[in-house]
Amino acid sequence: MEAYEDLKYLLSRGYRKKTALNFVANHYLLDARTRHILARCVFSDVEIEERKSKLVPVEAIRDRKLGIDGYNVLITFESLLAGRAVLCEDGFVRDLELRRGYEIHERTEENLRTLLGFLADFGPSEVWVLYDKNVSGSGRLARLTRSIMEELGLKGGAKTEKVPDLAVTRFDIAASSDVSVIKKATALVDVPGEFARKRGLRIPHFLELFPYIHR
Repeated sequence: MEAYEDLKYLLSRGYRKKTALNFVANHYLLDARTRHILARCVFSDVEIEERKSKLVPVEAIRDRKLGIDGYNVLITFESLLAGRAVLCEDGFVRDLELRRGYEIHERTEENLRTLLGFLADFGPSEVWVLYDKNVSGSGRLARLTRSIMEELGLKGGAKTEKVPDLAVTRFDIAASSDVSVIKKATALVDVPGEFARKRGLRIPHFLELFPYIHR
């Protein structure tokens, strides 16, 4: 796919992501989905190397304080379970949902229990799940998360924050695939990606969505 190759070329030459993506998308008349995938998954080689250097395995959370970007991790985790998550160039698993916000649904509690139970197996000293205060339902979701954590014996808690993507970077290890978190954090764990690897779930590389792209 020439659009992908051109975007990589521009990024490698130091062009800003937004500028490069707009040029490529307009030049090739890309649809919204293709543009969204490229925006989420394509980065310069320098960014890729820097981000991968911050990734740690889930075993690294033992006896450490883990800060979780609540909506980012939960939405990505649910996308993984639904077969809608992909592996991006920087080594992080991301969802490709175009929707904004989050609505609690009939499987939210079950998914949270699975997610938090997975983390509990690796013995973090504390886990803090931070939800965006500006998103409707965040308080309710934080209460549900705290309840599950208490049942699992996980120390820490869940709360709402005005700027959760900044707050999670203050912990020993952050959990998020958000680029703003990745830039600020010193160490990150890709929880959905680690869950998939430990459970033997295959995550498609984003380029597999475009069979005409030459890797």
